[in-house]
Amino acid sequence: MTTRGVAILGSTGSIGTTALRVLERQRDRFHVAALTAFSNAPLLAEQARRFRPSFVGLVKNGTAEHAAWGAGERCLVEAATRSDVDIVLNAVVGAAGLDATVAALEDGKRVALANKESLVMGGALVADAARRGGGELVPVDSEHSAILQCIAGRPGSEVRRLVLTASGGPFRTWPADQLDRATLADALQHPTWQMGRKITVDSATLANKALEVIEAHFLFGVPYERIEVVVHPQSVVHSFVEFIDGSVLAQMGVPSMELPVLYALTHPDRVADTGVPPFDPVELSPLSFEPVRRAEFPALDLGMQAGRAGGAAPAVFNAANEQAVALFLDGAIRFGDIARAIDSTLGRLGTAPGGSRDAILTADAQARRHVQELFRC
Repeated sequence: MTTRGVAILGSTGSIGTTALRVLERQRDRFHVAALTAFSNAPLLAEQARRFRPSFVGLVKNGTAEHAAWGAGERCLVEAATRSDVDIVLNAVVGAAGLDATVAALEDGKRVALANKESLVMGGALVADAARRGGGELVPVDSEHSAILQCIAGRPGSEVRRLVLTASGGPFRTWPADQLDRATLADALQHPTWQMGRKITVDSATLANKALEVIEAHFLFGVPYERIEVVVHPQSVVHSFVEFIDGSVLAQMGVPSMELPVLYALTHPDRVADTGVPPFDPVELSPLSFEPVRRAEFPALDLGMQAGRAGGAAPAVFNAANEQAVALFLDGAIRFGDIARAIDSTLGRLGTAPGGSRDAILTADAQARRHVQELFRC
């Protein structure tokens, strides 16, 4: 049986290491053809020894002992377009993943997309690349994987509404007057998911859910006014789809990223040996749902407004959030400053044009500079 080659971009991060666990159990279907990481050379070297890919790339901090590896951001595109790669799992964090997504789709490959910023920044560019090259985009995020499974090939005209679930993050029940004083240690205590630091902070502000709304709009062609968010603390129901006849389908499962990663690789087929424990509805009950506290978590509405505005506004939102989160992770700003930075940046740059890659990258750079100047960093 011929196995399919998989390139993992961001192999040392949370999604990347999860994907490698999945692939280790599916060696009769897939082989690891390429691995890239941002800067964690020791872990990347260990992964390369174990999986023996034909290509290894390190974006930053390479040394003489890594001379045989690809280097710099160009290694992402190089890995994504290799002839022995059939599927590109893009788990790069942030804007750096856009070019690799576009290149892989232009090359006719399946992109298992965990880099939501590709669609947030350049949704139209990504769609054009898929049309030109015949590539296929399959989501990895648990919420979008759930929607894909619920829709199951039904036409978009039958979909009335998408409802994305959010855990609410570590601050779901915090009073508003305490949120501004939340520490980094507080923000990194996610109640249900184990993720990287940046995405964990995004989950705490709900900026991540705004990115997911924009991603859902581009993935499924549903207008923003028909995409909603509800807080579901248990993270068992991953999303709902309501159809025009009033029927509602929900996809449920234990909170493990191994299931959506595997489904992105095998879609539309399902395979056994997932390594995930069986679903026990009694053990996982009760399930509850709450409205989003929008006033306390303004990043959600700021991102959805950016999505509706179009142009470069989604890219501006994403860049401002990335820069502000980086400053928060460095201890340079407070938790509440993240949303304030996004609001200020959208007020300054939210009407910038976004019809081309150059325009999007220009807006991205301007947004990052604005946040730095706002806090004089």
